[in-house]
Amino acid sequence: MTALTAMAGCTLQTPASAPPQPVETLPHLTINPAKDNSAYLRNYYAKIQASRLVHDQLRRDGGGPDTPFTDAMLARNFERIAFNSEYTRVGNRRITQEHAVKLTRWTRPVRFGLNFGDAVPEEQREVDRQVFAPYVARLARLTGHQISAASGAVPIGVNFTVFILTESERRASATALRRAVPGISDADLYQIANLNRDTQCVVFAGDRDDDNRIERAVAVIRAELPDLMRTACIHEELAQGLGLPNDSPLARPSIFNDSDEFGLLTSHDELLLQMLYDKRLQPGMTADEARPIFTKIAAELMGGSA
Repeated sequence: MTALTAMAGCTLQTPASAPPQPVETLPHLTINPAKDNSAYLRNYYAKIQASRLVHDQLRRDGGGPDTPFTDAMLARNFERIAFNSEYTRVGNRRITQEHAVKLTRWTRPVRFGLNFGDAVPEEQREVDRQVFAPYVARLARLTGHQISAASGAVPIGVNFTVFILTESERRASATALRRAVPGISDADLYQIANLNRDTQCVVFAGDRDDDNRIERAVAVIRAELPDLMRTACIHEELAQGLGLPNDSPLARPSIFNDSDEFGLLTSHDELLLQMLYDKRLQPGMTADEARPIFTKIAAELMGGSA
């Protein structure tokens, strides 16, 4: 793999409104370990999720009457999300700096594989499996692309691997990551091993020969996240790994927005995926080249709304 892009990382944002009153059901910190201990992190993220829900974030309704959008807004959001990337490579490092990119997506079949660290409890694995398989099927329906989930003890043909790992497992995951994405750089492995505590999950995608055709991808999700936040990571990282590398503060209702208002893929996001895999668009197109096409597609999908 000659190109590996950090397509997205789901990072906690601080709500702008005043903090809520204490919630009695929030878990209490009863241990005093180092802050990278899984028990500490489970407690930390449980409090974060409770706070998000108090602030009406992580919505699961897909949008509604309070989040209207037009075809012009959809086209604008598609351009910002599909033709820009959150990250820029500077030497061997990736920094958070948005820059323009060409349209990038999969042209070969996508085969998802879900891998758990040994320390992830079986009951948690079952929760995630129940989310994962139906969501992969949904992505296949939306894109019209050949997308499937591997099953069985020895998954075959996986080219998009999703790891759900504890803190210590993630720090020791270099061998598994190299197996999932041959050619992944030491700098990328370092970034994955040393995620900031407020980065919940991350996805990397690689295209051979820089041809904007994704061939391999890997997503890493923290096992310490509570159920809803893990589900939100599955929804966002798998969708972004299909070729939507950016976020936009104007995209609403959308998971491609760092406000965390929506936790699960929305009606707006479904249209973005349909646009991305419309055969009238081709990998390698610039925004200027593609704009007349995706503007027309957006109008068609929205029934010509203004």
